[in-house]
Amino acid sequence: MSSLEERDVGGVAAPGSSSAGMGVGPVGVAVEAAAGVAAIQEEVGIRREEVGIRREGPEPDPDEPPKKRVRVPDGQSGKLEERLYSVLCCTVCLDLPKASVYQCTNGHLMCTGCFIHLLADSRLKEEQATCPNCRCEISKNLCCRNLAVEKAVSELPTECTFCLKQFPRSSLARHQKEECQDRVTQCKYKRIGCPWQGPFHELPAHEGECCHPTKTGTELMGILGEMDQNHRRDMQLYNSIFNLLCYEKIGFTEVQFRPYRTDDFITRLYYETPRFTVLNQTWVLKARVNDSERNPNLSCKRTLSFMLILKSKLLDACVQVNSALECSFLLLKGPYDDVRIKPVIHHHSFCNDANETEYVPLPITDSVECNKLLAAKNINLRLFIFQVQK
Repeated sequence: MSSLEERDVGGVAAPGSSSAGMGVGPVGVAVEAAAGVAAIQEEVGIRREEVGIRREGPEPDPDEPPKKRVRVPDGQSGKLEERLYSVLCCTVCLDLPKASVYQCTNGHLMCTGCFIHLLADSRLKEEQATCPNCRCEISKNLCCRNLAVEKAVSELPTECTFCLKQFPRSSLARHQKEECQDRVTQCKYKRIGCPWQGPFHELPAHEGECCHPTKTGTELMGILGEMDQNHRRDMQLYNSIFNLLCYEKIGFTEVQFRPYRTDDFITRLYYETPRFTVLNQTWVLKARVNDSERNPNLSCKRTLSFMLILKSKLLDACVQVNSALECSFLLLKGPYDDVRIKPVIHHHSFCNDANETEYVPLPITDSVECNKLLAAKNINLRLFIFQVQK
């Protein structure tokens, strides 16, 4: 018998006691305490059922589908954004993709930059590109974009670098460019030499006090001269192109650089086009990576350089003085490529003894554009050749 029952019996056996006469004794206290504990337990049980807390007791329903993920204990789950960050990040750089998202055949995600870099590295090493997680083969034909992940990432919040507020990634660029009051901006009098940079909300106050609008013409001449020099340099390139378009003999063609390997002990990657005919002459283009650096795959900075080779023999009847063919040429991107190439005009006088040019750099903007070209199966560009008339 429990102590509580003993107390109850003891209380009943002594009815003449003063406590029994008052109606409040050990039995009453115990009964009230037991009733209070039962009420508390019942209330806690109801609350647990209301908030969906699982209690021990009945066995789970066998027809219920199994749980796919183990529940993380409270205090260790973190925010939803942090958990999604680890799920949606790129498997190579471990960062959230900023543009397109590609996936291998097993579903592992890669951002555009890492995907292109893997394909470019495999081309330089003469190996099959593989997923860094599961080692399955990857290529532009085997991998596809994951639009669901791209949309999910675009809705995740991120911090503005200026005002430190949270915004969806899809609207962050517009906010930082047009709306943020703390974004870095420049004075509207920068064109006449004002070096001020500061937050946008301080711009009106600065422009009201800026001293550059009150400068004399003599003080502004030096600044305007430097601006004219930069403008003159750009106009010189465009005028040169327009002048070349006035030549009598102009030829252009689509060229396709195909990858090859040298016969050295340590083979190196180079590109060469099939023979093509322009201006009634036969030509070939060659290209190399990082000017034949020994291990260009170990370098983060990558460049392409090319040379133009005249394959046909020059005859006196075809050309003018000294059996020379003086030409200007330039390479531009192909009609369906998205690589950015700045036009640069090159000049060379071809003859039977000097039938090839020096290697000249392909004017791409950065290593990212170079990786785009290396990742492609072939490099498609457009060549223009202008014959200089004497």
